[in-house]
Amino acid sequence: MPHIRIEYTGEAEPGMQPLCEALLDALSSHDAIPDPSSIKIRALPVAYAVLGTESQSFAHAQFALLPGRSETVKSDLTGLIVATMRTHLPQIANLSVDVEDLSPSYAKDVL
Repeated sequence: MPHIRIEYTGEAEPGMQPLCEALLDALSSHDAIPDPSSIKIRALPVAYAVLGTESQSFAHAQFALLPGRSETVKSDLTGLIVATMRTHLPQIANLSVDVEDLSPSYAKDVL
């Protein structure tokens, strides 16, 4: 926790690694993330997509957190994510972020 999965069209490929690193930095400095070592960010290209907009480029981040954060904190974090995405992906027309609470039965194991 937290997890970010970014789906994106090919136009975003050159900016993905710098974006992932910038998101790690941005989230690590936020008070709502007490343990930056728990952050996991991964980016997955989308082979096929159709959008209802003229431009077909997009990047969408799915942000998953352990339950218990207020809607204000979630909104602040998603705003931080989309602003960081805009900075690193200026050529991408459609950016979005959704937030979800992880299941109470979420488990992890770290070596």
